[in-house]
Amino acid sequence: MTAERYIKELVSRYPVLESAAESLDKVYVALKRCFVNDKTLFCAGNGGSAADAEHIVGEMMKGFLLPRPLNDAMKAAFRQSTGDDSLAGRLQMGLRCISLISHPALNTAFMNDVDPLMIYAQQLFVLGRPGDAVIGITTSGNAENICNMFKVARARSITTILLTGCRQGKCEPFADFVIHAPESETYKVQELHLPIYHCLCAMLEENFYGK
Repeated sequence: MTAERYIKELVSRYPVLESAAESLDKVYVALKRCFVNDKTLFCAGNGGSAADAEHIVGEMMKGFLLPRPLNDAMKAAFRQSTGDDSLAGRLQMGLRCISLISHPALNTAFMNDVDPLMIYAQQLFVLGRPGDAVIGITTSGNAENICNMFKVARARSITTILLTGCRQGKCEPFADFVIHAPESETYKVQELHLPIYHCLCAMLEENFYGK
């Protein structure tokens, strides 16, 4: 299925997201370019949005809707180097995606020793490279740690993608792409973020692993 059809299906199921369709397509193109160039996507958020960031990584790093078998060259490499044919059958292809939530020792140390509002900025500063991309999720658009992360991304030539609610917040001026969920209450914004990023993950998976 083409990206256009995925977005049309999303809007047919969630008509309120028609206003986000164009932005979603632009983010898809940007992330496709990121992965084609063998770059990395980073994800971050707070509270429920932290769970969403982890969820995105889970869909990117393993099969989501499609099987992602290793190609013949990789299977042969495992066979030749290990003599174990079963390894390749128990691995899946993935898109390189890292959650900045999942480093509790580093995050708590930096919170305690330096600045709790810089935990994502610090990780992106160390891990990020030009051409990478980062998704920051904040329902209000005002999360200070996401804003600081975006500022670092700008300085490091990393593409910034903001997933937020209907209002323009302080993060938006530092975002290359913005997807607005047309709600203002936190839980309602979160309810719309899920189908948005599921659609995005499905489109990317189809592009890289579809037949």
